[in-house]
Amino acid sequence: MSFGHGGPSWGPGDAQTPDWAAMADASAARNRRKKWLLIGGGVLATAAVGAIVATAVISTDENNRSAGSGKHASELPAPSDLPNETAEPEPSFSSVAPPPPPNPKDYISSGKKDRAPITADAFFPGKKLTMGGRVYVKGATQQTKNCAATTKGALGSILVNNGCQQVIRATYSKDGVAATIGIAVFETEERAKKAARQSSGSIATLSGAGVPSFCPAGSVCRRTANSYGRYAYFAISGFTNGKSVTTADKNAYAIGDDLTNFTFRQIHHRGELQASAAATAATG
Repeated sequence: MSFGHGGPSWGPGDAQTPDWAAMADASAARNRRKKWLLIGGGVLATAAVGAIVATAVISTDENNRSAGSGKHASELPAPSDLPNETAEPEPSFSSVAPPPPPNPKDYISSGKKDRAPITADAFFPGKKLTMGGRVYVKGATQQTKNCAATTKGALGSILVNNGCQQVIRATYSKDGVAATIGIAVFETEERAKKAARQSSGSIATLSGAGVPSFCPAGSVCRRTANSYGRYAYFAISGFTNGKSVTTADKNAYAIGDDLTNFTFRQIHHRGELQASAAATAATG
């Protein structure tokens, strides 16, 4: 027997040659079976986990329902046990509206209600008057029941005929101009208005306390007449050197306007004080 050089040699037609195609098919079939087994096991595992979770949820829900019907649920009060009323009193509101505050003008329009003392210092307090940045020095003051004696011309008889009770005068000056204001007191607002409407002549100037005589006879001075409540007030303003006032003399006009505006405020303030006192007494 002779042997060749390299070992066994299988040819295509040899009976001992393996069937390679069959072996490949068998291997592929085995691999497919393993794959389906793995997939099937995963599905079964997922289904098992889902069943466990569902069981846990159902169990928890049942436990919660059991707990709700247990000890804690029994501690909540039944609707019939809740109180229907409280011991605290309910707030009450008055159906009566509070009265309106008193009108200050009511207390300066009639002598029956205007009962506060009337004095020169009450109407013209202090030693100076400041209005709009202008400072006036207060001169002499006077208070008298002889109303006619405080006037010039026809004003005296007008005051007396309307029932003037008294007159308070005060003089102020600044930079060579001066003004005297006179407040005439009447019993009613109607009489004060009538006296102001009928005004003729003027209030007499009041010198002294550092203010020389002004508005001498023959000179022209500015005169005004007003009323508020039961008070009529008259002003005269001019130069302390006797010069006549013209419409161009703004300082002579300013002192008269400032003094009459201040007088109006003082009369109104008198009403405010009495109205406030009346309101306090009513609520006290």
